[in-house]
Amino acid sequence: MAQQRGVGLAFAVAAAVVRPPLRLLASRRWRGAERLPRGSGFVVAANHISHLDPVTLADFSLAQGLRPSFLAKASLFRVPVVGTALRRTAQVPVLRGTADARLALAAGEQRVHDGGCVVVYPDGTITRDPELWPMLGKTGAARIALATGCPVVPVAQWGPHLLVPRHGRPRLRPRPCLQVLVGEPVDLDRFRGRPLDAGVLQGATAAIVDAVVALLEQLRDEHAPARWDPVTDSRRQVAP
Repeated sequence: MAQQRGVGLAFAVAAAVVRPPLRLLASRRWRGAERLPRGSGFVVAANHISHLDPVTLADFSLAQGLRPSFLAKASLFRVPVVGTALRRTAQVPVLRGTADARLALAAGEQRVHDGGCVVVYPDGTITRDPELWPMLGKTGAARIALATGCPVVPVAQWGPHLLVPRHGRPRLRPRPCLQVLVGEPVDLDRFRGRPLDAGVLQGATAAIVDAVVALLEQLRDEHAPARWDPVTDSRRQVAP
């Protein structure tokens, strides 16, 4: 109980620090919050376009009464101030490319079992797509969802990349709008109850990413191109 109070206090402090500059620099448009599950654990799968979008997604989540647990790369926990904030808000470090990466998935599963909201970026990093569309996804969100039976809620974001672009200078005029659009939980019934082999995980991941892309198409009012493959640095059409 004391630990939960400490985490809640850490979130409150973080929100008090980040919200004023966000409100000053940008407007916001949040839609679909009513689609978030209540009373049980779930996974949020979101697109990743900026170093800022974990902050803006956390801001949205806190406003809905949630304390999100992000699966974040372990190197961030070594960054001064940032690492302290991540630890005190009980975020989950991921040692990518190692056997210990499974520990992060196990921690995510436990958070879901405890009724929490676990945020996973299927991209695994800020998208390398030149047009900022989601890439071919990694399987973490699908693994947690299929192992626990929990829903996966797709979320699209647009706008944080204008304040904190991966390359170049911020674009502050016209005033950016930080948009969040929440979709209906992804239908993964055809994958549940089956062995978690590569085919099942890749199929479930493709369904999750497709749902995120569909939401992002609405935010951008554009049709997405073929999915970007970060291994080949080229686009690849995903089979239905």
